[in-house]
Amino acid sequence: MSSEISRLLSHVLRHAPERLGITLDANGWTPVDALIVAARNQGFKIDREILENTVATSDKKRFSLSDDGRLIRAAQGHSVAIDLALTPREPPPSLFHGTSRDNLDSILAEGLKAGSRRHVHLSLDEETAIKVGSRHGKPVVLKVDTGAMQRDGFEFFQADNGVWLTDKVPPAYLGFDGV
Repeated sequence: MSSEISRLLSHVLRHAPERLGITLDANGWTPVDALIVAARNQGFKIDREILENTVATSDKKRFSLSDDGRLIRAAQGHSVAIDLALTPREPPPSLFHGTSRDNLDSILAEGLKAGSRRHVHLSLDEETAIKVGSRHGKPVVLKVDTGAMQRDGFEFFQADNGVWLTDKVPPAYLGFDGV
């Protein structure tokens, strides 16, 4: 049950709020009660307890509830135009990006681009990057020289779930050890 609700929340809060007939504000928030009513009207078995449990048990911390619990949003990964109102932060000297081997040549030539999302997603550790990359095929991990990028004027943000975000990563800042 929770995985079905998690998939629904990911889809409507990141990509298609119109699927349930809800709206996201400029920062991606929508009222919890409106979301629950809209989802029930489309046949989903959801109430506040199920929603809060889904948010609390999401292994990737995909969702955030407002401090008062009245609003919900996706932590990152949006394809719809929203502003997460994140403040630029100093990243660690290196971060990692997991992808499939099929994408490697293109990435090494052109860099990392947000594509249909609003940002490039970077992981704190190689293990997480491998998990991310394995969703798309045989995984490879790229090391990103975020220290050099920041010195060169690129901005970094950290989403509520700990994922690091930036607009793009040019190829000069990418490392790949060939493994």
